Amino acid sequence: MEHAEEPLFARPALETEGLRFLHVTVGSLLASYGWYILFSCILLYIVIQKLTVRLRALRQRQLDQAEAVLEPDVVVKRQEALAAARLRMQEDLNAQVEKHKEKLRQLEEEKRRQKIEMWDSMQEGRSYRRNTGRPQEEDSPGPSASSVTPKRKSDKKPLRGGGYNPLTGEGGGTCSWRPGRRGPSSGG
Repeated sequence: MEHAEEPLFARPALETEGLRFLHVTVGSLLASYGWYILFSCILLYIVIQKLTVRLRALRQRQLDQAEAVLEPDVVVKRQEALAAARLRMQEDLNAQVEKHKEKLRQLEEEKRRQKIEMWDSMQEGRSYRRNTGRPQEEDSPGPSASSVTPKRKSDKKPLRGGGYNPLTGEGGGTCSWRPGRRGPSSGG
């Protein structure tokens, strides 16, 4: 009991000397390398977090592989589903190819018909270009699905406005630079 009531400053000198030495060395270490130690601890914490996440994912993959090995029915079902999906995609692709071939056939037929019309008109002595609009209107009163559509202009935005010309000095915005006068500067 008497030992518990003893004040702090009454400790032996050797013990206080050791505490003072520890305080000085740890204090100087923290004063010199404190920021490095703090950033190292933060970096270590982040690395540990990343590693634990990767280890969990690795364990989960191993468990999934073990289950797949144990259940061959699941593997067979996955392979069948994959084969069915591939078959559907191949059928879609084949249908698109057929549509494309049909369009190409129609275009070739249209070109051939136009060449025949041009040859006939040249044999009759008429200009082909002058008669291109009239015979199509006479042959087909409605819009023709097989007629060649004009090419669309690309949807790209022009780099500069239409009125820009770098040689005029106008239209370039607020900057209007003019060269200085030639000859010696006039002053005094």
